Amino acid sequence: MSRIDPGLAPRLEVVDQLGDVRVPDPYRWLEDTSDQRTQAWSAAQDELFVDHRAGWPTHTRFHSRLSDLLAAGMVSAPIWRGDRRFFMRRTAEQEHAVLLTVDPDGRERVLIDPMALDSSGLTTLDSFQPSKEGDLLAYQVSEGGTEESVIRVMDVVSGEIVDGPIDRARYSPIAFLPGGKAYYYVRRLPPDELPAGEEQFHRRVWLHQLGADPDTDVLVFGDGRKATEYYGVSVSRDGRWLVVSASEGTAPRNDLWLADLSASPTADPALVPVQVDVDAQTGLEVGRDGRLYVFTDLDAPRGRVCVTDPLQPTVEHWRDLVPQDPVAVLDGFAILDGSELAEPVLLASWTRHAVSEVTVHDLATGARTGSVDLPGLGSVGGVIERPEGGHEAWFGYTDHVTPSSVQHFDARTRTVSLWASAPGVVDVPSVRTQQVTYTSRDGTTVRMFVLSSAGAVDDDGRPDRPRPTILYGYGGFGLSLTPAYSATVLAWLEAGGVYAIANLRGGGEEGEDWHRAGMLGHKQNVFDDFHAAAQWLLDGGWTTPGQLSVSGGSNGGLLVGAALTQRPDLFAAVVCSAPLLDMVRYEHYGLGATWNVEYGSADVPEELSWLLSYSPYHAAERAQAYPAVLFTVFDGDTRVDPMHARKMCAALQHSTTSGRPVLMRAEKDVGHGARAVTRAVDLSADALAFTAACTGLEPPAA
Repeated sequence: MSRIDPGLAPRLEVVDQLGDVRVPDPYRWLEDTSDQRTQAWSAAQDELFVDHRAGWPTHTRFHSRLSDLLAAGMVSAPIWRGDRRFFMRRTAEQEHAVLLTVDPDGRERVLIDPMALDSSGLTTLDSFQPSKEGDLLAYQVSEGGTEESVIRVMDVVSGEIVDGPIDRARYSPIAFLPGGKAYYYVRRLPPDELPAGEEQFHRRVWLHQLGADPDTDVLVFGDGRKATEYYGVSVSRDGRWLVVSASEGTAPRNDLWLADLSASPTADPALVPVQVDVDAQTGLEVGRDGRLYVFTDLDAPRGRVCVTDPLQPTVEHWRDLVPQDPVAVLDGFAILDGSELAEPVLLASWTRHAVSEVTVHDLATGARTGSVDLPGLGSVGGVIERPEGGHEAWFGYTDHVTPSSVQHFDARTRTVSLWASAPGVVDVPSVRTQQVTYTSRDGTTVRMFVLSSAGAVDDDGRPDRPRPTILYGYGGFGLSLTPAYSATVLAWLEAGGVYAIANLRGGGEEGEDWHRAGMLGHKQNVFDDFHAAAQWLLDGGWTTPGQLSVSGGSNGGLLVGAALTQRPDLFAAVVCSAPLLDMVRYEHYGLGATWNVEYGSADVPEELSWLLSYSPYHAAERAQAYPAVLFTVFDGDTRVDPMHARKMCAALQHSTTSGRPVLMRAEKDVGHGARAVTRAVDLSADALAFTAACTGLEPPAA
């Protein structure tokens, strides 16, 4: 049952000639879902997966416990418009979080319930933005996991839809002008105007009049620029200042313009360059005091806040307000300037080695005047103030054992209090968390969180015995893995396992330099960091090669794909979700063309050599004793095409000599991102039960 009939996966003589390099691709046919061979192969994989799952004894236990732990629900920090606030909340009974408002009179109402829109649970709320007055709400929903967002605008009081739908608005910001009669947004060009295969690209910034036909919207920005650019757009609270940003794909840099809408028409703003062709990420915000606040990593890879006059927005006029910290990474800031304060303050949120902290600064000088007491060693979400000013701020908080909560800061007393907690009551197991350091192949110090049940370690934090362990990582796009409540992690720990989370290069845990040390030609550093994390766990007696599993999704799927092909001796099992694995052809599918700024392009000879040096699909041609592997893919995934996992699965089933199973779990009507809770439970239960079966985890009696 561990292998598929080889006749279902013929190896074809397909070879690409890329410059001087010949690249075999024997499973090219698995890219085509309309091919009858692909359909037959996929059906056989479905049967194989179901057969194996029936033999995983912990499946029912994990499914039940995950449901219990996810019953905590969630709550988000409030977004204020005057005396009205908007927030998200999910109770134990709900499949999706619901968008609510609290009216000025204190009455709470549901505005958007995805299950009310679609009782199947396949519709997700992707984003929302209230107008500046709070009487209108722009929101975006998509179906079946496709993330193909459609914009509509609701009258908040009546619930009536007053604008939309506007399609082709995936990843679109909404920037209302005062009065709510118009807004800027981002929309792709119509597919019939584009070359085949480029329908996901060619974005533009438009100005839309409420209630007008979107086809009459005014083009504001983006014409003639690169097809793979993403755009940002925002308007200051007073409506005077328009900010437009452009980045090539997911590149860690952006171009930036500022327009004074009091001096030029909203439909034809005079955009003044702030930074163009500069290797830095920068954001702009015009404060209520009239100063332009600049949040940038230019000459400060850990981030800094500068100020200037918006009439003089370019770099030579910037003055440091909150300078770069030598260790902590600046995540964001909020301004509290209510008349009830003796002096206005700035709150800055940071991560120090992936753990959050919040500091208080004098707004005029930037001098640090204090810090905010947090509930624990965890993660802070965005710090939010009232748009019209005041003395209060709100921020989300979570850690490894604490479901989402909202904390409230009062600048008058410099105190923090609990504003709202997750609505459900859960029994969280006792957990011991340690942050450790280890040395990677090139001598770089890397940090890792190691979590275990409290009874699995002694007073000095040493393990009592080797245990089945999951090692998780990501290592890309400057994204940081910080402490967060996870039902999956807690269920594994409670069952007697160990869970480790490595803060690899390629992430943002130590700033932009840390990110760049793991991208493009330096990508192998990420894999080396991961291998070294596994070796640390083995050397420290936490686990053994027969008990160690690795897990990752998306870019993390690439990570574990490289781990299983480069160091198959280290692991017993691999869970590889929605992965990139064919690094020669990744640009041809999904949003891959926007990621060559992170990975490199097969069209460039030097970059092709980088990609081929680690591409898991091409490395899987080697016959080896591979670990057991579970691929999980989603047919609505428009970011990472499931073809990656199909081709890799076929290659491993052909090449492995270990006799361990190589399985594919394919799921319909979901995609790369948000999903209903029951779907999330099903997926996590399958992954944990597979891992337990492959690593010998035997949970204690329930």
